[in-house]
Parts: sequence; structure tokens; C-alpha cells
Amino acid sequence: MEAHLTDITRVIQLAVAPVFLLTAIATMINALNVRLGRIVDRRRVVQERADRVAAAGAVGDEITMLKRRSALVYYAIFCAVLSALLVCMVVAGAFLGALLGVDLARVVAGLFIAAMLAMIAALGLFLREVFLAVRSGTHNQP
Repeated sequence: MEAHLTDITRVIQLAVAPVFLLTAIATMINALNVRLGRIVDRRRVVQERADRVAAAGAVGDEITMLKRRSALVYYAIFCAVLSALLVCMVVAGAFLGALLGVDLARVVAGLFIAAMLAMIAALGLFLREVFLAVRSGTHNQP
């Protein structure tokens, strides 16, 4: 029983780092969500302007850019959430391995690598969206 308790204590200690990682991922998801909200708000404003004005050429270009940006943010959110889910599976796998006495080290390592790849994808998509926002000049408009 004592050895089993020691194993669980060690797993709890090892699970602390992924829990901090979850906090960072949640913060990123929040930032992405705010950006998506601003893009949607901007698209509504531009669409209302297009409905009032007959010359919709430049407005159409801006709406197209906003659609691209919102798609990038959406996929970034998807990848970040996937990363968070994989991190949760890492923690669960570590506990299951300790409780059941099964060696899940390779599974846990694979899940962690997958979580990092999903996070890398989310950060890459976020960087691309920021680049488009700066290039288009619509990143600060309501």
C-alpha cells in the first residue's frame, strides 16, 4: 500500500506541469476568442456599410479578408482546444498507469507530443492571423 501511495504522489507531482500548461492554453483560447469576437463585430459594421453604400468593391475586399482572418482564428481555437484535451489525456494516462500498474509511458509521451504539435499549429495559425490583421490595417477598428 505504501509503495502504491508513493507512486500516486509521484504522479501528482508530475501532473503539476501539464496543469500549468492547461492554464496557458486556456489563456490563449481566451485571447483567440476575443480576437474572433472583434473580427465578427468588424464584419457586421462593414456589412452594414456595404448595405448602405452602392460601391461595395473595397468593402467586399475587407469582408473577404475578415472571413479569412476569422477562419484562421477558428482553426487556431480548434487546435488549442485539441491541445488542451490531449494534455488532459496525458494527466489521465499518467494516473491510470499508476493506479492500474500498467506502463503507459509511451502512450503518455505520444499524447504529450501530439498536444505540443496541436499547440504549435494553433500558434502558427494565430501568427498568420496577426500578420493578416496588420497587413490589412483592420486590426484596431471596432
